Amino acid sequence: MDLPKAWEPQAVEAGLYQRWVDAGYFTADPRSDKPGFSIVLPPPNVTGSLHMGHALDHTLMDILCRRKRMQGFEVLWLPGMDHAGIATQMVVEKQLDAAGTSRHELGREAFVERVWQWKAESGGAIMEQMRRIGDGVDWGRERFTLDEGLSRAVHTIFKKLYDAGLIFRAERLVNWSPVLQTAISDIEVKHEEVEGELVSLRYGSLDDDEPHVIVATTRVETMLGDTAVAVHPEDERYQHLIGITVYHPITENQIPIVADDYVDPSFGSGAVKITPAHDPNDFELGLRHDLPMPTIMDEHARIAGTGTEFDGMDRFEARARIREQLAAEGRVVAEKRPYVHSVGHSERGGEVIEPRLSKQWWVKVDELARMAGDAVRDGDTVIHPKSLEPRWFSWVDDMHDWCISRQLWWGHRIPIWYGPDGDVVCPAPGETAPEGYVQDPDVLDTWFSSGLWPFSTMGWPERTDELAKFYPTSVLVTGYDILFFWVARMMMFGRFVGEDTEQGPGGKVPFHDVFLHGLVRDEQGRKMSKSRGNGIDPLDWVERFGADALRFTLARGANPGADLPVGEDHAQAARNFATKLFNATKLALMNGAAPGDLPARESLTDPDRWILDRLEHVRGEVDAAFDRYEFGKACEALYHFAWDEFCDWYLELAKVQFADDAIAPATRIVVGTVLDTLLRLLHPVIPFVTETLWTKLTGQESVVIADWPGTLGADRDEHAARRIEDVQHLVTEIRRFRSDQGLRPGQRVPARIVGLDQADLAALDPYIASLSRLTPAEEGFTASAAIEVRTSRTTLHVELDTSGTVDLEAEKRRLAKDLAAAEKELAQTSAKLGNEAFLAKAPAHVVEKITTRKAIAEEEVQRIGERLAALGAR
Repeated sequence: MDLPKAWEPQAVEAGLYQRWVDAGYFTADPRSDKPGFSIVLPPPNVTGSLHMGHALDHTLMDILCRRKRMQGFEVLWLPGMDHAGIATQMVVEKQLDAAGTSRHELGREAFVERVWQWKAESGGAIMEQMRRIGDGVDWGRERFTLDEGLSRAVHTIFKKLYDAGLIFRAERLVNWSPVLQTAISDIEVKHEEVEGELVSLRYGSLDDDEPHVIVATTRVETMLGDTAVAVHPEDERYQHLIGITVYHPITENQIPIVADDYVDPSFGSGAVKITPAHDPNDFELGLRHDLPMPTIMDEHARIAGTGTEFDGMDRFEARARIREQLAAEGRVVAEKRPYVHSVGHSERGGEVIEPRLSKQWWVKVDELARMAGDAVRDGDTVIHPKSLEPRWFSWVDDMHDWCISRQLWWGHRIPIWYGPDGDVVCPAPGETAPEGYVQDPDVLDTWFSSGLWPFSTMGWPERTDELAKFYPTSVLVTGYDILFFWVARMMMFGRFVGEDTEQGPGGKVPFHDVFLHGLVRDEQGRKMSKSRGNGIDPLDWVERFGADALRFTLARGANPGADLPVGEDHAQAARNFATKLFNATKLALMNGAAPGDLPARESLTDPDRWILDRLEHVRGEVDAAFDRYEFGKACEALYHFAWDEFCDWYLELAKVQFADDAIAPATRIVVGTVLDTLLRLLHPVIPFVTETLWTKLTGQESVVIADWPGTLGADRDEHAARRIEDVQHLVTEIRRFRSDQGLRPGQRVPARIVGLDQADLAALDPYIASLSRLTPAEEGFTASAAIEVRTSRTTLHVELDTSGTVDLEAEKRRLAKDLAAAEKELAQTSAKLGNEAFLAKAPAHVVEKITTRKAIAEEEVQRIGERLAALGAR
């Protein structure tokens, strides 16, 4: 089938993708003799849809997988979804609320069934969106974190950790969501700057001669849970108070004044109230000083159990009422409002998080975190870029125990059963708890199951062919913003479980490389957000510009650890690039180009040898960049070679050769070979347009399963490179002259070039004449204009007969402008070389460089002056 008139990606992308899937190109064979390469897709939430961060992730992973497949690897890119406990439960609960019912009215079993029904009908929209952007995943191995096999893996590792004493239950401080009524992880808490108030309160006696202390707080309501006031042990202002008690203004208890290094003497009054059950720092201080830890709020963040008139009030109502009462008593010493400070909010519910003492299940992480840190220290896992290693170590070397229980119904239920007399059992998978025992109502944190993703998806704890072939995985691609939350958990679990069900701690790492990319930002470098309205829907770009344009835009800006700003102009430029490739290939095909065995190098023309040398250089540059995960550098190299060198120069030179029957056959092979190689190099980044063009160019089945380009194996021809550089420079200057003179683009001008030897003139003249729209000088030729062009070897004079067409005044203005620039350069270099102080300090190579620049400027001033004088005489 012939190529259409224009590149219209929307007309071909869906069909091409389905053909790839049907052909089994993305299906991995664990019994293959090829070396294995594997990536597991970071599982998107079942509730999610594709956003720019996903699009970047997926594009980079697909590039790696497509390239490795072409390099002869057996590639497994394993897709799947996360059950997303909180997000999914919220979606279904909202539906129930709209229908006038609730999960509690349905009951647990019916509610969970309702969620499964929702998943079957509405979940996983992102999977279809992945197809739209060309994700070459193995759809036959799609996994879900609540699948039976993955659930068995979760139960297995829970049992292993529990039996090893690494899972325990304890009452500790958690991030509590009053709306969701569950503990949530740190990643589900977003901190926002809010306008609050800073209130300074007087504890102790109102008599200045009696013990008292001033404290400042943004959360007046938590004073109901205060069990101490703390000061710095070396703060001279409070030495006389340390160890005594003061009167609590509301509870009427006597609370101690303790000394602790945690207190900052320079902040506020230098004294802080301590509420151990509702503040993380206060909790740690409470442990150090063995303080009581009363919880003063219920699950809905209402004041409870204090025995005061504030019981039953919402925390914010209580804040205002307590402040009013204390003000009436004369205990409010100062108020600062608005007081801007950072407050944690639930990412899902949007409400202010309440630090709350709660009995939860925890993973003891000390040894696990050490193993995760050692994996990077020992080089078993390499982080790209290396500059992010310190961030990794700062997290894993100072990790706190992990709260893994959630007060939800959707998720992996904690496999703990409670019996009489406080008996607690954790049956192994397949075992049942004793009769009459009751299972813990909580479910596991979603990150617990996703932390097993690299090996649970391949069948662990069974010993499968997939694990033997593809585990550890080759590389993890993800954003640096979740380095700790997800990557660290996978590393801990991977090192713990080892390579099979028998191996204990210290096992294999889950991935050899971790490539961390940055965040996708808008054109001004701002983070995309709903509040700013600067978000971009990647599927909108796919509809308007094509999937290749989206992918190329993202890959072109992606380098290790760096954020990438994108905008519509970038997508349009990428679309134009695809169109440029399409038009170039169409032109080549119209002229009979096709890849084949290259003729002997000595029989090729200078343009042919030059473009092949440039192709070889770019191929090596691209390979090296991809190996270093420098996607942006690889794309830049390919873009500029394809557009600037191949399309804008070589194809124009090739047109001259196509018209010469003696050299046209070789030219067709060179053009076809360069296009064949270029399209294969570009395929991992822009798969749709390259598939369309490559199959038409080569007549072969698919570029997806084509070989990755190898070296051409020839030394660079320096002579050809110099000649083509001279042609480019000469043609550029002639074109500039024509433009300055207002000559029509297609207007032919008689000319001759003075200064080239006969061999060079014979070799280059046809190209110069064609690209510059020049015709040979006839007998009796008289030049009416001339320009000088300095090449790599000599200075050439191009004499043109532009009589009746040249605007002499315009040419004088152009030369005057050039003269002014040359005179400025001459003045600046002369000044530096005449400065004794500068010469005394400047390195020799700097002085030499400036001396050379001065000499060139002197020549330019003389040359342009002479040219202006000649024009003035006409």
